[in-house]
Amino acid sequence: MANRDILAIGTSAGGFEALRFLAGEFSRDLPASVLVVIHLSSQFRSALDAILTQAGPLPASFAVDGERLEKSHIYIAPAERHLIVEGGHLRLGSGPRENNARPALDPLFRSAALCCGPRSVGAVLTGTLGDGAAGLQALKQSGGVTVVQDPSDAAFAEMPTTALIRSKPDHVVSLAGMPALFEKLVREPAGEAVPAASGLYYEVNVASGGRGSMNEMDQIGRRSVLACPDCHGIMWEINEGELVRYRCHVGHAYTAEIMSLAIDENLKRAFGSALRALDERVALARKLEVQAIESGRTMIASSWATKAVEFEAEANVIRDSIRRTDEIAARFADAQALDA
Repeated sequence: MANRDILAIGTSAGGFEALRFLAGEFSRDLPASVLVVIHLSSQFRSALDAILTQAGPLPASFAVDGERLEKSHIYIAPAERHLIVEGGHLRLGSGPRENNARPALDPLFRSAALCCGPRSVGAVLTGTLGDGAAGLQALKQSGGVTVVQDPSDAAFAEMPTTALIRSKPDHVVSLAGMPALFEKLVREPAGEAVPAASGLYYEVNVASGGRGSMNEMDQIGRRSVLACPDCHGIMWEINEGELVRYRCHVGHAYTAEIMSLAIDENLKRAFGSALRALDERVALARKLEVQAIESGRTMIASSWATKAVEFEAEANVIRDSIRRTDEIAARFADAQALDA
């Protein structure tokens, strides 16, 4: 019987050091392919393959579309492409951003669930927000083994905390305990295949760059009243027990928490545009007031002065709204930190 030969690891903030530690602890004969997705800026991502190669015995490289998987090798998702495992090969997906990220963790975990199921081990490490929770849940439902870094041990606890709450992983361990656990899990025989969850093929196909479909989205979730923060199309609400997430038919996807943050950002941009327009109206009204005074048109000057005062009052309302929005966001962030 085949062993668990796919080890999919996802991380974000704090993940650079975590990945370097793991790379240094892998055995030279690790009987699995290691697939890595990390949310990193391009300046750090560009040297990650060399850094991980130098850190331990396994070679590391950025994944190439269509390349064949080899065991005892670390494959890293390149910038702006989703990492998809498909049979014995890798695909680089050009689908829309998920959870405001490309590459995102969820497409990797979902593709491992679809193609490899019980042969897969999925792990979520340190990071912020909630990318990875939905994909890890899909992987577990497909017979894979799921691992989450102990939030108290993580440099940034939010991502592992979300995965812990939403996906109910099989193992919760410290970073120091992961190498031994991974070595044990990938050397064990894989279990029996489990039928893929409804909609899994569709979501992996969209992440790969396939076309979305309203009809298929109607089979996965129910239409919500929310608009997509990216394309402003309708969003479907997908309720998976503890996990609620949103996806539009174009392919943009969000957990409920990240959806809330995206809406907040859109609101702040709208407030900013409104405030700029009102400030411009005030400036123009004051200029026209001065011109009217200089030309001796006192009634017109008085009218522009009144309008300027009204515009300033409206602008102050927007400023207060921006301030309150920032205060609410700060309180939410503090509450999230306390819960973690």
